[in-house]
Amino acid sequence: MTRVAEAIRAANADGRAALIAYLPAGYPSLTDSRACLEAAVEAGADLLEIGFPYSDPLMDGPTIQAASQVALDQGYTPLDDFALCRELTAAVDVPCLVMTYYNLAWHYRGVERLDDFAVETRDSGLVGAILPDLPAEEGAPWQAVAAAHDLATVFLAAPTSPDDRLEAVARASTGFVYATSTLGVTGERQSMSAMAAPLVKRLRAVTDKPVCVGIGVSTGEHAAEVGAFADGVIVGSAIVRAAGAGGPKAVRDLVAELAAGVRRR
Repeated sequence: MTRVAEAIRAANADGRAALIAYLPAGYPSLTDSRACLEAAVEAGADLLEIGFPYSDPLMDGPTIQAASQVALDQGYTPLDDFALCRELTAAVDVPCLVMTYYNLAWHYRGVERLDDFAVETRDSGLVGAILPDLPAEEGAPWQAVAAAHDLATVFLAAPTSPDDRLEAVARASTGFVYATSTLGVTGERQSMSAMAAPLVKRLRAVTDKPVCVGIGVSTGEHAAEVGAFADGVIVGSAIVRAAGAGGPKAVRDLVAELAAGVRRR
């Protein structure tokens, strides 16, 4: 079992879902983003996803897109992002994953070598990767490289996926299966999609790996609702918004609310 899966199962053994917090590297600055990520851990996040900003973020909604653009406009590169991760993983004791797009991994350092990206990921203290635009059916090259460097892989499953595709996604994922609660891009929602629970049920019929739900969770109430049926709750846009509005304190306050939500009996 990977360290990612172990952390989620440890939370489940405690009678709750794991809380996974996402923030992009370099927003509002490299120093501030590290402080916000550390604040998320202090407030109760069980795992961290560190987004590496990319110029064509297909999955991301307006909040994360805008935050990523701030980082890109300041000239931050993946080299800066990895430097941040090395500092972060030396300071926190929770599993940290990189979340970015396949083209960035494939062309890291300007060459078509996934191995270079995987080595840098491992050496930065990260324990896994989420490449949301990489289909599980086409993921064999990345899976081989990730396995060679002890990195967990996470693939996405959508509510519209047929059963055979859910099986392929679950088989390819070694950290957890990322169940998207709705169709479309990331972003906060007023209420949770009714498609999330049925998707988790379908995935559990084909795998015993952790199933974590993301997209739309923004409040403690949402976290409690999703945590009642999922192994993990992923929160991104709401935490990014808090980071931009109030820095580490705002992130700490929101994550504390979310952490209380997943711990609600």
